[in-house]
Amino acid sequence: MSKWFGGLFFLVSLAGCVTTTPPTAVHQPMTARPEPRPAITPSNGTIFSIASARPLFEDRRARFVGDTLIINIQEKVQASKKSENKTTRSQKIDVTVPTIIGLPFKGAQGTTLAASDTNNFNGKGENTSSNDFTGALAVTVIEVYPNGNLLVSGEKQIGLKEGEEFIRFSGVVNPNTITAANTVVSTQVADARIEYKANGFIDSAQVMGWLGRFFLSFMPF
Repeated sequence: MSKWFGGLFFLVSLAGCVTTTPPTAVHQPMTARPEPRPAITPSNGTIFSIASARPLFEDRRARFVGDTLIINIQEKVQASKKSENKTTRSQKIDVTVPTIIGLPFKGAQGTTLAASDTNNFNGKGENTSSNDFTGALAVTVIEVYPNGNLLVSGEKQIGLKEGEEFIRFSGVVNPNTITAANTVVSTQVADARIEYKANGFIDSAQVMGWLGRFFLSFMPF
């Protein structure tokens, strides 16, 4: 029995030391290798080098699978919602028992009965949301659509002593919105998915344990 508890303690300790990468919802894969190009017969000259040659009127903007570009993240969203409901209902009933000769329960004859009911309901609700995210991230073209749009995806991983931080981005870029500096603003990206996640003991402390979630899933109170 002691060996069993010792093995369990070892597994729990080992699981606590392992940090896992947070799941993501951005388009996969997050990077892609450039597609192979047809080989060109070398014809190097004194100044010209075929390895670094580029057409005279061709810019450096991303256009092929494997090319990179810079996403300037400038997201600022504010939303507010306010609602108020008010309901009032009032009711009053008066009943008088008449005096009739020959009826039983003569003691109740001539009695006046009164009943009243009042129901009031007041409901108010207010919700305010604000989101501000700025930064820059280099992404890779992972697919070129038939119409020329670029599906891009990328990740930046920052290691800190408390854990690791992950900045992820993916979306569809119209080549016409890419500037001469090979940059594009995130507000001009379609189907954009932006994530900022982290792992470490600080983030683990803010998450309910699996046993607590198990009991919470079926407890009625």
